[in-house]
Amino acid sequence: MNYKQTITLFGASLLLSGCLLGPAYKRPALDLPVGQQSDSLDIFTTAKWWNVFQDNVLDALEQEALSYNQDLQAAMARVDEARAEVGLAGADQMPSLSAQLQSGRQGNRYGSGESDSTAGVSVSFELDLWGKYRRLKQAAKAQLLASEAARDTVLLTLTADVANNYFVLRKLDEQMKILQRTLAAREENVRIYQIRYKAGYCAEVDLRRVQADRDSVQAQMQQLALQREQTETALSVLLGRSAREIVANDIARGKTLDELNLVLDTPDNLPSDLLERRPDIREAEEELIAANADIGAARAAYFPSISLTGTTGFASEALSQLFTGGAGVWEIAGSALAPIFEGGKIRAENKKAQAVYREQLANYTKTVETAFKEAYDALTANRLYRTIFDSYKTQTQEMQRSYELTKKQEDAGLIGVTDLLNVEENLLSAEMNLVTARQNELSAVVNLCKALGGGWKTK
Repeated sequence: MNYKQTITLFGASLLLSGCLLGPAYKRPALDLPVGQQSDSLDIFTTAKWWNVFQDNVLDALEQEALSYNQDLQAAMARVDEARAEVGLAGADQMPSLSAQLQSGRQGNRYGSGESDSTAGVSVSFELDLWGKYRRLKQAAKAQLLASEAARDTVLLTLTADVANNYFVLRKLDEQMKILQRTLAAREENVRIYQIRYKAGYCAEVDLRRVQADRDSVQAQMQQLALQREQTETALSVLLGRSAREIVANDIARGKTLDELNLVLDTPDNLPSDLLERRPDIREAEEELIAANADIGAARAAYFPSISLTGTTGFASEALSQLFTGGAGVWEIAGSALAPIFEGGKIRAENKKAQAVYREQLANYTKTVETAFKEAYDALTANRLYRTIFDSYKTQTQEMQRSYELTKKQEDAGLIGVTDLLNVEENLLSAEMNLVTARQNELSAVVNLCKALGGGWKTK
């Protein structure tokens, strides 16, 4: 075969390499709710959604978590791994160049012979006639995008967990203040009834009830202190702090729950395609795309693998004469390797690829369904928790007035201490519930941002 025929065959082979086996990816058709289109989706562009609460301490904690959280660091490393895999997959489509150098001397008992040295450069290239390596690169790219989406999922979950734990911590702080104030009032009740008991104005049973009521508040304070310690350490782990810093347990506080900005206006008529920005949905679809590409790569294994190898180099009797004279040699060759019997391996690989695709399809469908559920639940919670807070606020105001009236009646001797203790307990419960309701309001905003894949701009 002459030089021109070789080039012609090589060019024809490259044209054939445009063939791709396997199905082209098409997004699955799902039964989704139809919502109204919105012209204001540009408000859903806030990556640092926690800024909406206008708390500098929360902002600092979120930044610390983004910088040092170990789960996020691991997710970022997985992205780097996937990016390297794309490079490896792309390298299979490129020629392979290698150099070889050999030198030696032969001799016998009468003396040494002449030295013999050879050097050469080898170039090999496998024609991707059936698109195997292109499919593998498609799969690697999809896996890279999936790993980036997985990283974004970790990031979104992390920032939501930091905000929610911070709000829980602020709730426990305020509830501790309520218990401290309540304990002071209970201590005063005990002091008064001790005086009355010594003076013979009340029975011992009344004194014991007042003392038991005080002890109950003290027990609640101890339980609350434990919860606060556990919340602080959990937040420290989210922030990526060291073991020494976790033990030191130094979490800064910012605004109180009432001072934190509460987003009042949530956009109406959100279209369903808004959920496409959720990183878990993007990850699931990229995994599906990768599985689809792997089907094509598996099918290509049925067809022959054709490689071209070219070698150019020099041979000489001495290394010093390596690049002189007529020692130059060159060679170009082609080879084809077609599978004949693989013991069912190729068929099994194809079945495996198709099964993986079906698995990823089910995962993608379930992820979309879960996304809609979470978004619907978050929107509902965001609306109802505000109604619940208003109800607890009204109840607390009514219980405060009831306590004031009952206290006056008890001081005048018109009612017994049992009635007063019941009202005091109901007031304490209402105050604690009111703080929890406020924390739930704020957490509902966090969960809505998480469900929608991020925050929105406020006008």
